[in-house]
Amino acid sequence: METAPVPVEALLAARFGDARGSATVPPAVAALLDRRLTRSYRSAPVSDALLSTLLAAAQSAPSKSDLQQYSIIVLRDPARIRRIADWIGTMPWIAEAPVLLIWCGDMRRGQRLCALHGMPHANNNLDTFMNCAVDCALAMGACIAAADAAGLGTCPISYVRNHIEKLTPMLGLPQGVFPVAGLTLGWPAARRPVSMRLPPDVVVHQDRYDDAALEPLVRAYDARRRTREPLAAASLKNNDVYGPKDGATWSENVARQLSVPERFGFAAYLRARGFDLA
Repeated sequence: METAPVPVEALLAARFGDARGSATVPPAVAALLDRRLTRSYRSAPVSDALLSTLLAAAQSAPSKSDLQQYSIIVLRDPARIRRIADWIGTMPWIAEAPVLLIWCGDMRRGQRLCALHGMPHANNNLDTFMNCAVDCALAMGACIAAADAAGLGTCPISYVRNHIEKLTPMLGLPQGVFPVAGLTLGWPAARRPVSMRLPPDVVVHQDRYDDAALEPLVRAYDARRRTREPLAAASLKNNDVYGPKDGATWSENVARQLSVPERFGFAAYLRARGFDLA
């Protein structure tokens, strides 16, 4: 296994679009800095042994109070995966992937454990919902890192929640279990560029929250990102509301997406599935 330190200057320049130091880091950290989405997959299968190991890595992630409040549904049947891809309609790479993982928050297991020991489950509340979702996200992140290390590619799919009323019966999800995200997994057919991120000065706060410099920092980021990753007018969010536009920036596209309600029935779905959210 390679252990020699890796220079990060080029990795940070790719990730943030400007020069950011010249330190060296272990290869495992360099791999995280170079992480990329995969939206094109070869047809080669992922072996059971490898997939089981990746899921073991997922279960090695931290968990709130060791409660482990999540479950993972493994889909390998191409017809079932394609059905989900067809529901979404705009992500053809889902149907290309040999594996689709559905990551679920799981309050049900804790309820059953309480019943097993003759105790009430007294934590059906918003905090438990959050803990389930965070546990699930931590496990999925560990799986993504493990898959990258094994040469596989992944792409998280939040859009599975757009069709939650069809996904729930398809997967046989019981009360107290809800989908957080999907994750395509397979052997990459192509390597995508690194996605440019906001500068750390926008995201990382020292000692207390301070976004006083947000506007100039985001304007500079918009300019860097538009130079390297210009947005096609046809790909902008909510073109049916605002119409296509040439030269739109990343922040404008974010505003276009966040200005139109998404999944506004999600809380009602959760309550119908047994979550109090109080």
